[in-house]
Amino acid sequence: MNSPTTRSNGARVMSSRRGVAPITPFYRRARAISRGLFAFWFRWRRIGLENIPPEGPVLLASNHVSFIDPPMVGSAVDRTVSFLARDTLFSVPVVGTVIRKLNAVPVDRDGGGGAGLKAILDRLKAGGCIVLFPEGTRSGDGQLQRARSGIGLTVLKSEAVVVPVRVFGAYEAFGRHRKFPLPGQVTLKFGPPLTFHRERAEAATCSKARLKEIYQEIADRVMEGIAKIDRAEAVHCFPPR
Repeated sequence: MNSPTTRSNGARVMSSRRGVAPITPFYRRARAISRGLFAFWFRWRRIGLENIPPEGPVLLASNHVSFIDPPMVGSAVDRTVSFLARDTLFSVPVVGTVIRKLNAVPVDRDGGGGAGLKAILDRLKAGGCIVLFPEGTRSGDGQLQRARSGIGLTVLKSEAVVVPVRVFGAYEAFGRHRKFPLPGQVTLKFGPPLTFHRERAEAATCSKARLKEIYQEIADRVMEGIAKIDRAEAVHCFPPR
């Protein structure tokens, strides 16, 4: 039985028999073009793709060091992937149409809010795959930052598996200090999936004060998963600054 199609803040959620958004011709072409550009300019490498479940709700939790992180992580995966986009972009001519076709999830300026969270959870409950950046903003020096508690809330309210992702080389290629992307090698490594059965069980009966602590504990554990992904096989060649 097909899952119903729902709408949230102008972004359409399309569901197939298993609840996963189908790969439309537009999405397929956009992904192929992105892969070609990343292969040509960044000689990108994708390691650990087998760690991504082929179906069911998945959060791809990545470090965030560059503008290119969202399209790079999303296009690396063979599944249809959704990403977050500022809600105001959906009303921009052409841009709004494109990001809808790329399965963007509308969120407010701070990346949260009830409507944004509901849209994210709707995608996950439909069996979708979403890219999130636990740190909330790009790193200014390329180092990992502490995760915000918002991803903990998302994990608890969904049944999603979390796959930690670490991007190496993107800061050197197109970090905050770069006006234009430099050619070089960027590597994406996908770590072993993380599950949170114990935390979900405790959250069902704990106090509100403890619940907030659990949000941050989950966020910290996700960042630990990202930090454990080492640089082995991730070799970069960039010119000096």
